Amino acid sequence: MLPRHMQRLGRDWITHWNGSQILALNSPVSSCMRWAGHYPWASFPPPVPGDFSANWRLPPFFGPWTQFQNYNWQLDNFTQSSCFHLPNPSMKSEGEEPLTKKRRLSGQHDTSTPEEETNSSNQKEASCLSVAQNEEKQSSKKGTVKRHWEYFCQHSGTMKIFENKETDQSNTESEAKFDFTVMSYNILSQNLLEDNSHLYKHCRQRLLIWTYRFPNILQEIKQLDADVLCLQEVQEDHYRTEIKSSLESLGYHCEYKMRTGRKPDGCAICFKTSKFRLISSNPVEFFRHDIPLLDRDNVGLVLLLEPILHCKTNAAICIANTHLLYNPRRGDIKLTQLAMLLAEIASVARQKDGTFCPIIICGDFNSVPGSPLYRFIKEGKLNYEGLAIGKVSGQEQFPRGRRILSIPIWPKKLGISQNCVYEIKQQQKEENAGEKLEAAKLDNTQEIVIASEKLSSKLQHHFKLSSVYSHYFPETGIPEVTTCHSRSAVTVDYIFYSAANDDTAAQPGGEDPVHGGLKLLGRLALLTEKDLWTVNGLPNENNSSDHLPLLAEFRLIER
Repeated sequence: MLPRHMQRLGRDWITHWNGSQILALNSPVSSCMRWAGHYPWASFPPPVPGDFSANWRLPPFFGPWTQFQNYNWQLDNFTQSSCFHLPNPSMKSEGEEPLTKKRRLSGQHDTSTPEEETNSSNQKEASCLSVAQNEEKQSSKKGTVKRHWEYFCQHSGTMKIFENKETDQSNTESEAKFDFTVMSYNILSQNLLEDNSHLYKHCRQRLLIWTYRFPNILQEIKQLDADVLCLQEVQEDHYRTEIKSSLESLGYHCEYKMRTGRKPDGCAICFKTSKFRLISSNPVEFFRHDIPLLDRDNVGLVLLLEPILHCKTNAAICIANTHLLYNPRRGDIKLTQLAMLLAEIASVARQKDGTFCPIIICGDFNSVPGSPLYRFIKEGKLNYEGLAIGKVSGQEQFPRGRRILSIPIWPKKLGISQNCVYEIKQQQKEENAGEKLEAAKLDNTQEIVIASEKLSSKLQHHFKLSSVYSHYFPETGIPEVTTCHSRSAVTVDYIFYSAANDDTAAQPGGEDPVHGGLKLLGRLALLTEKDLWTVNGLPNENNSSDHLPLLAEFRLIER
């Protein structure tokens, strides 16, 4: 136990080591030393004789600091980026510490460092990767975790690593290329933060105040400088008073859809007016007062954008943004909400020749990679016969309840088919009883057809969609993480896109025709749970949401 004057030395500051002080530093590690005795699970590692020089002896910790400085220490397990971290006092007992954090910091299941995980994933990724020039700027800020850009090689099947973004030599056409970036970011509504304070016990209270959080969020948006922003959990009063005006000052045009009912947040899509012009804005409300299944207030937003300074005048891109229901036990609602969003996208993105313009779907889907809902988006089909409602999103390893999805999931009066498109309803004005009788016969025939469709347990959609992220580091199989708080660290946020036929980064999807497509040029790499707990999870001093922003760069490919 340290003397009282040492305990008062400061619980929230970090003293960095360098080569001339305390340690001779040899092997790289990207973690921090936590002060012994502050938490039982974060003890100072015991000295190992083989790790020290021959003349090492225990320094007088409680003597003068200059004497402590002059001792010749040598530890092979630390680097100049290592540090003493005196944790914050907001957690007053071990019982309040999140289990995931205790496990990761104690190193019970994973001894590899975040840098080793990142390096191994880069070596095994079947794409061309490059570390962006701004990596050092991002990592130089105290308490931040490095996120680097990964660039894909578009004309070679072999993996190469470039210091700078690769020039696509495969495109020899003289026409101008249209490249743009898209961000998906759940910025954490202040109202929801306060209603779910149990998720943020690991955070100091001052970091959770909106006046502290908003400047950090705005700084992230400025730094990443995306051409299109898809934001979730945008609180309406903050949007009206601060967010909209701040983004407009950065050159964005903003479209916003607030959740229905008494929910004070919603979804926003903002785009740079220097890159796009708005063709149409189409909000989607998932609540239906006449359908008991759809009693939740989630929403979506679908924009049709026209690129500026592009040679093809008929080029268009459909951008969709949503935040699906969270409840892990209501997969029936999630699938129906998704079908409603896809139906609106199909209506907005359909071209005159019957094909679809390139599509990007962003959002918080509250579903994990590999879940039935995720597979439906990626593969374009889902047979849900016998599927338990609680297993649709994959959020719970052992879901409670055995209720099975009904066939069909949603009623006919929703007006959406099993192919996730709006059903065409033709209304005719009858002037005599004969015409009404013929119409009645036609309606009976249609009811028979629809009744046979109701017996089908197969959902389909018309888009060939790929995910920007691969969700696992290939060397270790460790999952990527998009959200991390006291209760969990998982991937629930995605950017899906309609891939061009020659996009080497795309995964197999639907086979229906798409007008042109998108080529994935690069992405901002995600992190592991272990990476995030080195900066005390999310939110933290520099990252003010419990989600990470997702960012991808695309090239528009026309047919």
